[in-house]
Amino acid sequence: MKHIVKLLILLVAVSAFWIVLLETVVPCSYAWLLPVYFIVSLGCYGLLMVGVGLMQFPTCPQEAVLLQKDIVEAKEFLKQRGIDVDYD
Repeated sequence: MKHIVKLLILLVAVSAFWIVLLETVVPCSYAWLLPVYFIVSLGCYGLLMVGVGLMQFPTCPQEAVLLQKDIVEAKEFLKQRGIDVDYD
């Protein structure tokens, strides 16, 4: 229930801001372009965040060791079942 209230408050605040912009700050000829600019800006921000996340992608040596152990365990399990998985 709290999330719905937060979303409604946000929607009302954005709507009020939009009405104020339309009536006072932005000329009427440009007002219809504001949602397009907002969506493009949001997309650019999302791409920027993805890029920053990829640049700061952490290496996890402990997880790599655990993954290699899991692979060896899976190969042994499949060998016991008669499935050949060695490609060497």
